[in-house]
Amino acid sequence: MAYNRNPNQHDKPYHASRGTNSASNNVIVKIGDKLLITIKRLGINGEGIGYYKRKITFIPGALPGEVVDVKVTNFTDRFIEAEIRKFKQKSPDRVEPIDDQSVGGFELEHLSYPKQLEFKQDVIRQALEKYKPRGFEDIEIKPTIGMEDPRGYRNKAQFPIRQMKDGTISVGMYQRNSHFLVDLPKVSTQHPATLKVVRKVRDIIDELEIPIYEEKKNTGIIKTLVARVSESTGEVQLTIVTNSDKIPELSTLIAYIHDDLPEVVSIHQNINPDETSLIWGEKTKLLWGSNFITETINGRQFKLSPRAFLQLNPRQTARLYQEALSALDLTHADKLIDAYSGVGTIGISLADNAGEIRGMDTVPESIADANQNVLDNNVTNTKYFVGAAEDLIPQWTAAGWIADAIVVDPPRTGLDINLRNTILAHAPEKFVYISCNESTLARDLVDLLKVYDVEYIQPIDMFPQTARWEGIVKFTKR
Repeated sequence: MAYNRNPNQHDKPYHASRGTNSASNNVIVKIGDKLLITIKRLGINGEGIGYYKRKITFIPGALPGEVVDVKVTNFTDRFIEAEIRKFKQKSPDRVEPIDDQSVGGFELEHLSYPKQLEFKQDVIRQALEKYKPRGFEDIEIKPTIGMEDPRGYRNKAQFPIRQMKDGTISVGMYQRNSHFLVDLPKVSTQHPATLKVVRKVRDIIDELEIPIYEEKKNTGIIKTLVARVSESTGEVQLTIVTNSDKIPELSTLIAYIHDDLPEVVSIHQNINPDETSLIWGEKTKLLWGSNFITETINGRQFKLSPRAFLQLNPRQTARLYQEALSALDLTHADKLIDAYSGVGTIGISLADNAGEIRGMDTVPESIADANQNVLDNNVTNTKYFVGAAEDLIPQWTAAGWIADAIVVDPPRTGLDINLRNTILAHAPEKFVYISCNESTLARDLVDLLKVYDVEYIQPIDMFPQTARWEGIVKFTKR
């Protein structure tokens, strides 16, 4: 996923299977009731699904085959939500999680890794069954491509920082269904360098007594610490998100970071004075060091400014792009559109195999980075433009530049309906869709399969220990 992406967007939970029937409507429960449930399968958010008197019941942390004693935490006419009190029977696929389970991001950590990969095949089947695009029963879903080591893969930590009632400073993630910030000295999915940097910067801020943001009063300075590491160089880019333009003790803060964290080569400040859950403000400025860090993927180098998008798992990103290249089956005569381009990572990675590539993004900073990445990689057949694909594609076609192939990598909201219609109207012969949301993908397929067939869907595990899904769809034109 890439362009038109809001870095502040938080995904809302959803369920593909929450149905109802007249019998389940008559099932009466109340909060606090204790039930005994047998788990039948996992839902698309990784929660266990069972039934109480035919009423669907969602139980986070439960696995198929388990029998669990649960307490009702919520209910509607359509479903029950419950939490585990104790196990009557455990799954042989259950493993001991190592992270703090009170926060999000580890929805499947209690499930053995091979079974996590099976789940990420099944989750697309659930979405296809819900939306029922043409011929969905016959779509081939390949085995999920996993990681040799499914830990330490996240190249960016984006952690709020708050002062607690006892005076200690926490940096970490919010407890599920609350606004309590859990201090996290260990996060197994984070690259060790990102966690080291945010923890040490927290200590320096505490030592210098720089005011921490307080939400209820909208006072204080430091809101969030963002650390991104280059997998290829080990260099770290630090961004301090603040409530105001001025940071007290700034020169000392920078000096301490420079002394204690030599891997930090770039320090930025992002200013977000708004009382909002959005992390990023509009203004970002360089405080010290380089404007960029550089990541290498499949032999290409990409400069990354603080807000530039890059997949959170660079090791799997390289495999993702290789799979996209294989699915596109490009020739040196092909004109390729790189839609939702971000900083150009996909198009530049494919440049040696195409005749000409044009990409687009609605974020001007991303396009500036993309075209700089084109120059830095000595690529001569690729150019990026500011704008929406649904606007630029018709303009290019009218001017005589007609695409033979298109690759799309949209955000979790999927393809904009106008872009879906544009793709159908122009219908390039070769088409690959990189999806990070099985539900919006299945929805989009309902329209796209009016012109195309799906040759296969290849899941790739970009986010081990979570229920998040990513995959490549190879289309053939009918």
